[in-house]
Amino acid sequence: MSASSHDQHPTNTTLKYLRVIQHQLFGSPFNAVISLSIISLLVLIVPKLLDWLIFSADFAGSTKADCTSQGACWVFIKMRILQFTYGFYPLEQLWRVNLSMLVMGVGIFAALTGRLGSQTVWLILTSTVIPLGVWFMLKGSAGGWLPLVETSQWGGLLVTLVIAFVGIAFSLPLGMILAIARRSNRPIFRMLSIIFIESWRGVPLITVLFMSSVMLPLFLPSGWDIDKLLRALLGVLFFASAYMAEVVRGGLQAIPKGQEEAADALGLSWFQKQRFIVLPQAIKHVIPGIVNNFIGLFKDTTLVSIIGMYDLLGIVQSANSDPEWSGFATEGYVFTGLVFWIFCFLMSRYSLRLETTLKTDTR
Repeated sequence: MSASSHDQHPTNTTLKYLRVIQHQLFGSPFNAVISLSIISLLVLIVPKLLDWLIFSADFAGSTKADCTSQGACWVFIKMRILQFTYGFYPLEQLWRVNLSMLVMGVGIFAALTGRLGSQTVWLILTSTVIPLGVWFMLKGSAGGWLPLVETSQWGGLLVTLVIAFVGIAFSLPLGMILAIARRSNRPIFRMLSIIFIESWRGVPLITVLFMSSVMLPLFLPSGWDIDKLLRALLGVLFFASAYMAEVVRGGLQAIPKGQEEAADALGLSWFQKQRFIVLPQAIKHVIPGIVNNFIGLFKDTTLVSIIGMYDLLGIVQSANSDPEWSGFATEGYVFTGLVFWIFCFLMSRYSLRLETTLKTDTR
């Protein structure tokens, strides 16, 4: 190939992309008006937003008096970052939180990627052993080698991640069980599954949390008590499982009947058929719906503030009421929104990567 061909190739590619952009943005008078309106709006908003966020913002200092510019006061976030992350967890015990977060992160990474051994084993560990181990690591026990830290001292991002992790780790396997039971040929299993799913899906999550916090203790025997955070975890888990069951059921219904008949012809048992034939295909079909449920669950953790628990949003709102830092609510909400966006974006990107890997649109 000649040198001139090498020189023309990038130019032709650029022109091709420019034509595509021109067609998409200005292909018709209506598209042109919409595109120009959006561009004008961005030109007006983006420079002012960047100026407030970065260029005119205050980063150095330790008190409210150090925020003297017209931009954001990130000193507020810097001075409260430990509280926003750990809540009121004892400072000398923060290593327990860090270790727990590390274990959860490793478990999720291994279960999603399979790079640290058997993916099936890690999925089982992430749905059973790891959540229980994290709970005991964080809470400890009276007189034990780990000092007791009541859940009333937990807060901030710690509570958000614990609720989301438990909900995500347990809702998928429980949702699969409920979905299979709802399609079962045995009336008792089908009826129990329908009652469970429709009962939990029929009420808002905020009502579930309120009932678990206020009403449930009234039905317990005298002297019995269940930790408030544990009650919230159970409520979130059952609520998320009901929604997850319907997502998985949609995937099960998308599988041709011939797949199960072929498995029966091969002599596979019911458990082998579900494990190797039915569920893998069903899950592959509904990956977007599953991840969408996970993202919704992660954002719904903010509702625990209704029962007096200080998740990330709740503890930021509490900090905003401190007279020492009054007037910086916007910075707190921007910080909270950015944290939630990062986690939700990572989940959505993993979903796209998984869809591409499995090629769910072609097979």
